[in-house]
Amino acid sequence: MHPRDVLMDAQGVAGLLPVCDHYSGVEARMVKSLQLQADMTQEFGVCVFDVTLDCEDGAPVGGEIFQADLVVALANAAQAAPDLIAKGLSRRVGVRLHAVDHASFASDVDIVVGGAAHSLSYIMIPKVESLADVEHALAAVDAAVRPGQRSIPLPLHVLIESPAAVHRAFEIAAHPRVESLSFGLMDFVSAHAGAIPHTAMGLRDAGDASTLDQFHHPLVVRAKLDIASACHASGKVPSHCVVTELRDEAGIERAAKRAATAFGYTRMWSIHPGQIRPILHAFTPSRSELELAARIVQQAQSEEWAPISVDGKLHDRASFRYFWQVLERAHQTGCKLPQSVQGFFPARIH
Repeated sequence: MHPRDVLMDAQGVAGLLPVCDHYSGVEARMVKSLQLQADMTQEFGVCVFDVTLDCEDGAPVGGEIFQADLVVALANAAQAAPDLIAKGLSRRVGVRLHAVDHASFASDVDIVVGGAAHSLSYIMIPKVESLADVEHALAAVDAAVRPGQRSIPLPLHVLIESPAAVHRAFEIAAHPRVESLSFGLMDFVSAHAGAIPHTAMGLRDAGDASTLDQFHHPLVVRAKLDIASACHASGKVPSHCVVTELRDEAGIERAAKRAATAFGYTRMWSIHPGQIRPILHAFTPSRSELELAARIVQQAQSEEWAPISVDGKLHDRASFRYFWQVLERAHQTGCKLPQSVQGFFPARIH
């Protein structure tokens, strides 16, 4: 039996999305982001980051309908790219709409979902405050899908941006159509009316041991942990917030590594093309961990998933599951897998 069938029966799908979610809203940058996605998909043999086209912050005031039309054209064109389809490589494109209480939400849904439902991998809804907002969004999205556009309902990604939304994160994450929760750091900090300092929106320097940045302010840390915990409780994907230091690649990678190892996030936002590879690298398992995972999974399969000893340590279904997830994450990030486990994954086409 395939390891996924044996080991994941009691678990959700957390971590099965690309580890990087790249946001872009200006036309030239959206075009470049989609081209970069195509280039890196061919480079790695798998789609290693999502592109989320932005109708919210990307749309100029008064230009919301034009932005929605543009997003539809770009999403449809991306999925029709003949070079990728011919090689069997899939693209992943999503769209962030306006919040459900925004005047442009209804037109966003009508234009974007009605015009590109077949090309989209998910819809992102910002400023979700409650389960009622999720139900409102889904009712509108489902009503806008035209006959024959999709056989599978569009998944919903949710952006949690306020203290009240963090409080309700567990019930929001539990909704069966919600695939991922993201943390909206900037709005969360500003929602506290100055009670959290502006330093909590950024990163402190590597040698700084005192500044309360986004990884050290207690209220921000609590929110991040609550969102990650809510996602893992329901088998959903926790997506870490932005890093505003756009060109500090070392800082971005350091933040991504901390988000993954200390905060339990399996995905992270990018807002600049230069952030994608550092995020990808940070979420990629080390070579030693990858080789250990391959040894354990291969030996476990040969023993029909009974408890085994590896290097004098006991392993059973719980650790088998962990190391299988290491292999899955390595595959998602385009990492070369040990030959002994390559057969568990679709062949990559370059």
